[in-house]
Amino acid sequence: MWSLSFISESDFIKHVEATIQQYGDKLEHFDLKKFNKNIIDPIKLIFDKTVYKFSWEEIIKNEIFRQRDKSNNNDIGYFHQRIFQYIKDCTVPASGWDVVFTKDGGINLPDSDNVSRVFVEMKNKHNTMNSAASSRTYIKMQSQLLSDDDCACFLVEVIAKQSQSTTWTVSVDGQQKKHRRIRRVSIDRFYALATGQEDAFYQMCMILPGIIEKVVASLDSSVMPKDSVIDELDEVAKSKDGPFALALYMLGFGSYIGFSAEPPHYGSQEEDFSTVNEGFNSIICNKCKTEFQWRNYGDVFTDGKTKEGITCPHCGNLDSSIMTSGYVDIRAVE
Repeated sequence: MWSLSFISESDFIKHVEATIQQYGDKLEHFDLKKFNKNIIDPIKLIFDKTVYKFSWEEIIKNEIFRQRDKSNNNDIGYFHQRIFQYIKDCTVPASGWDVVFTKDGGINLPDSDNVSRVFVEMKNKHNTMNSAASSRTYIKMQSQLLSDDDCACFLVEVIAKQSQSTTWTVSVDGQQKKHRRIRRVSIDRFYALATGQEDAFYQMCMILPGIIEKVVASLDSSVMPKDSVIDELDEVAKSKDGPFALALYMLGFGSYIGFSAEPPHYGSQEEDFSTVNEGFNSIICNKCKTEFQWRNYGDVFTDGKTKEGITCPHCGNLDSSIMTSGYVDIRAVE
């Protein structure tokens, strides 16, 4: 039997499905090319594996998770914000505010205050705003109060330091500012206010894991990631007739002396850039008009191509880009 009174089972399932869809390309399979797109640090992985007593499979899976997780906070922000479109008296505007809560008969605030509307700015964690962002948000709320004297503004934090509903004090232009209708509220307190159920957020949290499992189980198996990094690293190790660690080293140090099959190249003032390290191309920076050289190099892994920038080493201007399954090497011409 469905136990949440403030949202229907079908709406909750629909919302969880929509949140998982927000993951988008983060659900794409990780192969070796994608895994090493920004070039991993093999030595750190080997230290972590040994110190934390992980297996190779565990340390690779952890790194894949870390790379996926870097951009997942926005997707979870979608979950926390958009759920209110299914809750009575709440709307989720296309722009301006994250949630607007309006109630006939008014909304009771502390100090016997009562307003018709609450405008919400929602943050996932209490420490995600610096002082400048806090000032901008506070000024936005002040402006709303000036244009609407029957409202309050809340900064709602999902991960707050503690359960709270308190006046928000902010430093604006070096001065401490506060207003009784500008409040800092943890998400459990906002759920309680919006739904009329004191433990509404707790009840939602208790239901959530089972619903996520149900939705994931119903998805087409092709949607869920099937990572091939471990298998591909095994193949690299076998091809090099070396240990698994060597395959990791090749990701970060494949062109380095000793790791590369090519003889070491030390360079000199007299070298001919047109013949040394075959494959270099000359280019004139379209910003500083200085010549530099670039080449496309490296092993080609399964998957295909990604965009790599060609950046001037003198001024940092992005002059061009190419689609490649390898890497771009850039050097100045003295």
